[in-house]
Amino acid sequence: MKSTTVIMFILVALSLVLTACDTEDTTVQIAGAFIGGTQGIVAEFEPFGVEEDGVSAIFDTETFLVEVTLRNKGEYEIQPGDVIVKLLGPSQSEFGGIADWELQNSGVVEKISELVESGGEETISFADNAAYEGEVNGLLDREWFANVEYKYNTFLVVPEVCLKEDLTDDRVCDVKESKPHSASGGPITVTSVIEDTAGKGIIALKIGIKNSGVGRVTMPDAEFSSRKNTLSFSLDDDAWECKSSGKVNEARLIDGEAEILCKLLVPLTEDTLETKKVKLTMDYKYRDIIQETLRIKESAE
Repeated sequence: MKSTTVIMFILVALSLVLTACDTEDTTVQIAGAFIGGTQGIVAEFEPFGVEEDGVSAIFDTETFLVEVTLRNKGEYEIQPGDVIVKLLGPSQSEFGGIADWELQNSGVVEKISELVESGGEETISFADNAAYEGEVNGLLDREWFANVEYKYNTFLVVPEVCLKEDLTDDRVCDVKESKPHSASGGPITVTSVIEDTAGKGIIALKIGIKNSGVGRVTMPDAEFSSRKNTLSFSLDDDAWECKSSGKVNEARLIDGEAEILCKLLVPLTEDTLETKKVKLTMDYKYRDIIQETLRIKESAE
């Protein structure tokens, strides 16, 4: 009888433990303002011809399409003219039927969302009857490249910044800690948000950012440089000033990374104790390059 009672007690206790664990798991939720991700515009060549051994192939007597499809895999809506695609690689004198080697998107390319899970897309057509005009002996491979430049934004929302004048007050929120945050999908991503102090009553946010793609980044209205990767940023609250390496609203990425430091301009008044949402917008131009092989085969006479 005693052993039965002990066994029943153990089973009841175990049941309570498992129930508590299940309750804890189901109540933990991570809510974000954005879907997130590390991509912006993803571009690819449409096939030039019939695929043979993984390569698009045509005969030298055939015409072919030259098209690049743009897909928006991030959370910034592309407007007409925001993307510039320039064909590179083969000599323009070798190919006929291509009127323009540089074109822009003509329509809006939607961002990813709950309604548009795959994001919007647009196909830019450079030619529907391009032709190789040189001589082919056997076969000839030509490497085509497309330089893709586009304007993009990454948004960061920190839902609860702790505005506390008296750090010894343990109520409501904590200042010196990592902050939950949500960042929109894009090639420039947010790696961390840490709240700290920068003097009595001065709250600071340290925001780590990173180029998660393989392309280059520059200011929205600047040219690309082989030496610098820069972008602009702004906070939605005038009570803060944001800098990176001493420059206001401008960051330079070193080895693909940078830190943005935002500080309150005026110390908090005595007894301030509240939380507040802030939003940071990173504005930039991004450049990627894609590649595709065209195999041209000599036709039988």
